[in-house]
Amino acid sequence: MIKKTACAFVAGAVMAVSAQTAAADGHGEITVGYFLEWPMPFLAAKASGAYDEALGMKVNWVSFETGTAMSAAMASGDVQLSVSQGVPPFVVATSGGQDIQIVDVAVSYSDNDNCVVAEALEIDKDSAGELAGKKVAVPLGTAAHYGFLRQMDHFGVDLASLQIVDMAPPEGAAALSQGAVDFACGWGGGLSRMKEYGNILLTGDEKQELGILVFDVTSAPASYIAENGDVVAKFLGVTAAANAEWKANQSDEMLAVIAEQSGMDVEAARASIAGFKFPSVEEQLSSNWFGGNAAPFMKGVADVFVEAGSIDSALDSYADTVNTGPLEAVAAAGGS
Repeated sequence: MIKKTACAFVAGAVMAVSAQTAAADGHGEITVGYFLEWPMPFLAAKASGAYDEALGMKVNWVSFETGTAMSAAMASGDVQLSVSQGVPPFVVATSGGQDIQIVDVAVSYSDNDNCVVAEALEIDKDSAGELAGKKVAVPLGTAAHYGFLRQMDHFGVDLASLQIVDMAPPEGAAALSQGAVDFACGWGGGLSRMKEYGNILLTGDEKQELGILVFDVTSAPASYIAENGDVVAKFLGVTAAANAEWKANQSDEMLAVIAEQSGMDVEAARASIAGFKFPSVEEQLSSNWFGGNAAPFMKGVADVFVEAGSIDSALDSYADTVNTGPLEAVAAAGGS
């Protein structure tokens, strides 16, 4: 399914990019993609008109249901920036030849993607070697698959000794609850249900230290960034300020706006955003992210996709798919 989607939206991307640049430049406005039911601080700035004011132009917002749809919209020229696009669909698009780039880390949620070991086994990070010979549910070709591979490598567990079953997170959670597998990997609601029957091996912070990242990005066509770097920098500056405001205060007033803008009730938004981290500009430019871990992580994800047959091939390196210029401009201007 991933491959079919990639082929569909990568086709014609080169022609679309030049058309999009002309269209965006001609109207003094910009169109930005985002997700509903995904509560983030930038939504408060969206509601206040802070982006329009900073950019000096009208910002049109359009919601999407998937990151692959965002890629298609950027290829067609309908969207100039996409906020919180997942890394896997970004990797699929760039691996297929679409010339889009990452300009910031929109949100990190390492605790929302993990592997859970059945409670009865009483295995934790200090005894993880005992997983050898066990049966595991893993959604193949996903970032969770990559995270699983990296964790097993870290713990020295021989993959050949494991019985690996391809299961989506909800199926993996059900299998774990029934004792059909010894551990399972996944994200979101599936992961939450897995945790009812077992324990994680590594926390999100511990995984991040190993370079196992789970994050979304703000992305844009490379040609748009090249010709409108100042616009992108101003946009990222507003986002950074909103993130800093949320990190400092986490006020009920701001949460209420974020919830309303994301189409959620306040308590659901509170529960979701509690698992999110919004790295500062300084953190994003450090070795933990764009200064080191991000590009190798994307290469790892791409290689997993190739192995799973989800995409035909991976790039030799994903370093050129990250453009830190606008973010460095925010930092130079004293941005958060």
